[in-house]
Amino acid sequence: MKPNRLMVRFLTVGALVLLLLVPLALIRGVVQERQQYREEAVTRAAQTGAAAQTFVGPLRVVPWTDTRRVESVDANGNIQHRSERSSGYLLQTPRSLDLTGELAPHALRVGLYRVGVYEWHGKLRATFDTALPSAPADTKREYSAPYLVFGVSDVRGLVGTPALRVDGQPFPLMAGTGALGTRLTGMRALLPAVTGDHLAGAEVGLDFVLKGTQTLAVAPVADDNRVQLTSPWPHPKFEGYSPRSEVRADGFTALWEISSLASNVQTQLRSVRLDDDGAGNVAGTVDTAGVSLIDPVDVYTKADRASKYGILFVVLTFLGFALFELIKRLPIHPMQYLLVGLALALFFLLLLSLSEHIPFLPAYGVAASACIGLQLVYLSGVLGSWLRAAAFATLLTVLYGALYGLLVSEDNALLMGSLLLFGVLAAVMGLTRKVDWYGLSASLR
Repeated sequence: MKPNRLMVRFLTVGALVLLLLVPLALIRGVVQERQQYREEAVTRAAQTGAAAQTFVGPLRVVPWTDTRRVESVDANGNIQHRSERSSGYLLQTPRSLDLTGELAPHALRVGLYRVGVYEWHGKLRATFDTALPSAPADTKREYSAPYLVFGVSDVRGLVGTPALRVDGQPFPLMAGTGALGTRLTGMRALLPAVTGDHLAGAEVGLDFVLKGTQTLAVAPVADDNRVQLTSPWPHPKFEGYSPRSEVRADGFTALWEISSLASNVQTQLRSVRLDDDGAGNVAGTVDTAGVSLIDPVDVYTKADRASKYGILFVVLTFLGFALFELIKRLPIHPMQYLLVGLALALFFLLLLSLSEHIPFLPAYGVAASACIGLQLVYLSGVLGSWLRAAAFATLLTVLYGALYGLLVSEDNALLMGSLLLFGVLAAVMGLTRKVDWYGLSASLR
């Protein structure tokens, strides 16, 4: 018995589809490689400018020295008295913190890549309790000059000199965080010496400009925290605590209102051990409220998502060829299938390379037009008619248009993709509902 040529034809086409998975996988590998290069560009931008920023503060540090009289018994049973001295510090958090500001974003060019950076024009207002806590019983405690600490994870991002006012008076800032220096980078300001049981720094104000890369985080250190950020960036990604936010096409506004009852930050700060040098930076261990300025559908994300639909392009095109070949009885050689499939795969490589130099929409249009034009010219010879080739080119144009809709959609990509597949399946079933497959198979024996 002669072999079933219809089955052989389908198996051949299926084998070609599997073969084309190789160039499609290689193209996806190129996309992922370029994504990695872009991440390296972000790292280089952070190294040459300022990294993602975490702001912790203000904190009030009050150094103390305790003297205690200790009674002991020596080997002869005599009672002896000696003085023991110990030192430490009080780490005090604000009663309230109000932190507002605008994130002014712009793109930094690093080679072929654009990295999102920002300048934060911040205004801080905080209040502290002024009473000193009671010293331990039987202990004489002496206090050294207290100071305020403002933690900044990358101090290279500070623009100019921040303006600090304490109790209505300007105070100078200096580099470093004093006793917290091994665990927190930033700046500090010396306060007046302790008088009686009274501490200075009841009201603290700080105006500053801080540069960073992509992400900004703020630690809610106070009993009552209010952090408000505005920006013209339309695609924020909120991290940590969830804010009340309004996201518009021209930017966003976010407001965090966080109580110490809902935060572990004060506990985390007071558990800091200065002698534990290997424990890492405080800014990386406390809870924060933050935002990242992201591009949710950047060119590499779009190119990667497009390449995932590459096999669908190939299958649909080959399906159209197979139906045309069987119904119209026009033989198409497997090599012709393969060349058309390679042209479809090449579209994704063209799209990636063009989108690195021009905006995504023009890059998509040029790549799609080039591939559709190539297919039109080639298929006019394969199908023996410009009209037939134009019909296939029109179907490819519709397919490329549908793919673009999937790529630019942030929320409806799955729905649109499902509807597209359902529509294609319905069209194929409609066109072949009256085909006598047994008769067609017999005629090809």
